[in-house]
Amino acid sequence: MAGLTPSQLSVLRILTEYPEVSAGYLAEATQLNHATITSLIDKLEARGFISRRKCDEDKRRVWLRLLPAGQNALVSSPDPLHEVFSTRFDALPDWQQAMLVTVLEQVTSLLDAENLEAAPVLDIGNLNESPVCETDE
Repeated sequence: MAGLTPSQLSVLRILTEYPEVSAGYLAEATQLNHATITSLIDKLEARGFISRRKCDEDKRRVWLRLLPAGQNALVSSPDPLHEVFSTRFDALPDWQQAMLVTVLEQVTSLLDAENLEAAPVLDIGNLNESPVCETDE
C-alpha cells in the first residue's frame, strides 16, 4: 500500500478527479477537519505525492495537485477493503445478499448495537506532533 493510510489514499483518489482542488474541498469531501487535512497534505507533500500552492486571489486558500509519484502510489496500492467487499457483495445473487443483510441485522440486534457510531479510525500522525493551522474556506 506504499505505506499510505486509508485517509491519505482517499485524498489521493479525490485528487485524481480534478486538475486542482482546494484544501477546503478535500476537508469537505473526506469529512475530515482542516487540521487533519493539513497534516495529511504535509505528509503527502513531503513524500512528493502532491504539490501545494497558494491561491493568487486569496492567500488563505491552498490549491493541491496530484503529482506522478502520487499517481504511481495509487496504482500500486490495493483496493480499499470496502470497495472489494462492495464488488463481491454486488456479484452475489439477490437471495444471498438478502440473507447476509438479515443475519447482520440480527447480530446487530443481539449486540444492542443499533445506535453505535461506526466512524472510521484515522491516522493523523504521532501524538507528540502539533497540528499545522491553515485558514481555508
